[in-house]
Amino acid sequence: MDEATYITVSQQYMASFFRTAYSILKNRHDAEDALQQTYLNAWKSRGLARPGSEKAWMMRILINECYSILRKRRHSLPMEEIELPADASLASDDTGLYSAIDSLPENLRTPFLLKYMEGMTEKEGAIALKISLPSMKNRLFRARKALQKILKEEVRPE
Repeated sequence: MDEATYITVSQQYMASFFRTAYSILKNRHDAEDALQQTYLNAWKSRGLARPGSEKAWMMRILINECYSILRKRRHSLPMEEIELPADASLASDDTGLYSAIDSLPENLRTPFLLKYMEGMTEKEGAIALKISLPSMKNRLFRARKALQKILKEEVRPE
């Protein structure tokens, strides 16, 4: 990837990359740190990106960085001390969709967010997550079914 392509991809998908990092880390500062480290790592190894898959390549770097931050966080704080910030939800929406998405397990939430919130194709998502295309499709199917179940339970009168 040349310098111009790097700059274009970095700027064009900055919001998308940030939303993905935030959805994984649930913390604005950590998401910003992950994004900054992603841009640095991508710049250093920009020659490794295949033409046409720059977004997926950078998304993979971002996801790896987010997981690295989560591992560091897990080793440095006891679970009792971890508190979600007030702005932890994706949006203050009455429908509960965002909280339902947030409640999905990580292995279903990330593919769902990449496909439906970030607009990646299933193939791009599979590349970014380093999983096979059938696995990506399966996780998307399971995520939709889980969301459907969660949302139906919220609508049911008690």
